[in-house]
Amino acid sequence: MSDLTFGTLGVPAPLLEVLAADGKTTPFPIQAGTLPDSLAGRDVLGRGRTGSGKTLAFSIPMVARLGARRDDRAGRRPRGLVLAPTRELATQIEATIAPLAQAYGLRTTTVFGGVSANRQIAALRGGVDIVVACPGRLEDLMQQGHAHLDQVEITVLDEADHMADLGFLPGVTRILAATPARGQRLLFSATLDRGVDKLVTRFLHDPARHEVDEETSPVVDMTHHVFAVADADAKKDLVRALASGTGRRILFLRTKHHAKKLARSLTEAGIPAADLQGNLSQAHRERNLAAFGAGEIRVLVATDVAARGVHVDDVELVVHVDPPAEHKAYLHRSGRTARAGSAGDVVTVVLPTQEGDLAQLLKRAGIRVPTQRVTAGSDAVTALVGEVAAHVTPAPRAAAPQGGGGTSTGANAQRKRAARASRSTGQQTAQQAGASGRRRDAGAEGRPGRADRPAEAGTASGGTRRRNRSGGTAGSGASRSGTNRSGTNRGTGGASSGGTQSTRGGSTTVWSSGGGASSTGAGATGNPRRSGRRASRPSGSGH
Repeated sequence: MSDLTFGTLGVPAPLLEVLAADGKTTPFPIQAGTLPDSLAGRDVLGRGRTGSGKTLAFSIPMVARLGARRDDRAGRRPRGLVLAPTRELATQIEATIAPLAQAYGLRTTTVFGGVSANRQIAALRGGVDIVVACPGRLEDLMQQGHAHLDQVEITVLDEADHMADLGFLPGVTRILAATPARGQRLLFSATLDRGVDKLVTRFLHDPARHEVDEETSPVVDMTHHVFAVADADAKKDLVRALASGTGRRILFLRTKHHAKKLARSLTEAGIPAADLQGNLSQAHRERNLAAFGAGEIRVLVATDVAARGVHVDDVELVVHVDPPAEHKAYLHRSGRTARAGSAGDVVTVVLPTQEGDLAQLLKRAGIRVPTQRVTAGSDAVTALVGEVAAHVTPAPRAAAPQGGGGTSTGANAQRKRAARASRSTGQQTAQQAGASGRRRDAGAEGRPGRADRPAEAGTASGGTRRRNRSGGTAGSGASRSGTNRSGTNRGTGGASSGGTQSTRGGSTTVWSSGGGASSTGAGATGNPRRSGRRASRPSGSGH
């Protein structure tokens, strides 16, 4: 197996040149196992742990087979389709395919949500050979008539088990059904549960099966550590120490808020860091990930959005700042290091109350490692961190922009913004109503000769006004029960300009200096009359 090369596996010369220029000459086991079948046009079912080299295993045969029969027509429909569960994974798959595709003059594009669809629609209209897509946005464009899959010759489903975890399988099924039935299909998944096996049965025809590693099989070059700390303060110090080394490292947390907070805290402490989490816009995610990949920052603080799809070389350390909820998440997080034959370390930081749950999680993941009780200055920590990077003085924080900027386009963020806007509108309406009432009262007091001005009670909730026999008005709301909600005015009495008001239980009583009083309905105000005159009795009730 050591003499095996991409050339001996039948990879065409144009692709061999691209691979060699990137330092890739010897295939990994998943590639060596699947390439002979996939290059020959057979359906393939590949199973292997994360970081095993699956992306090249399907990218090479897709480009090689499509490149052999080029179609240069403008407006051509896609002949290759790759489905991925996350935007990050789709972006990085396209980055792997694009150099290979350029060797044959093939055009590629990505299709996913969280960004404007205009560029994606334009690319599809202009003609594209290979589409790398997330199911949701692709289905939207199909329904709108912008995406057509009737000429797809090769379809790849990557991370099929993660698709199932996210509830994407119904959409994936509809998309696969829209491709030609006899096209080549390649499916890669760590497991075949939760409906993935049904996709295999329905859409793959006599697939060649290749299982390189179980998802729970140990990675030889990955070393696991469990560091137990006494309390939250000790944990904070330990995490900062683990982040202080010179190499790339990814810190995983459970929540978006804590990821953002930790990235800012590390940066302010002289350790350049960026966050990668669901509240960021797609452009912001890509900038942060690009900065991490380029070495501009050495610490990426992420939620599980990055557990799959972040393929950055030479990540030497993964830190589970918050232990994950289940063992598969642990394995996928940990798989960001020790990739493609490189070595790496994985640290889980655990508080006393978390030790029992973590022990069960590691058992399910097939990881056996002793727990070490440490502080930030312990020898085990110092040895793992190695050389400490130089302190980087953070740039002054820019003032927050007044509107616009990095606004999240996620559905949850949109719901929150709509709720805030609704509350703000309600408050402004209430303030305007109160100001209007005060202006009317002040105007009436300044014009004591104008009596029986119509009361505005009841109109705020949709009620109408009805003039009574004495020239006042009685409000009638949608309901005639006389409750506060109906806004009903039980009668508008008069008060002198020097009268006082008393409010009880939501109704207002206006006391006249002449001894008269009248009660108005909920939220209503009595109308002033000439000084000394009694209020007229209403001609009827608002019931």
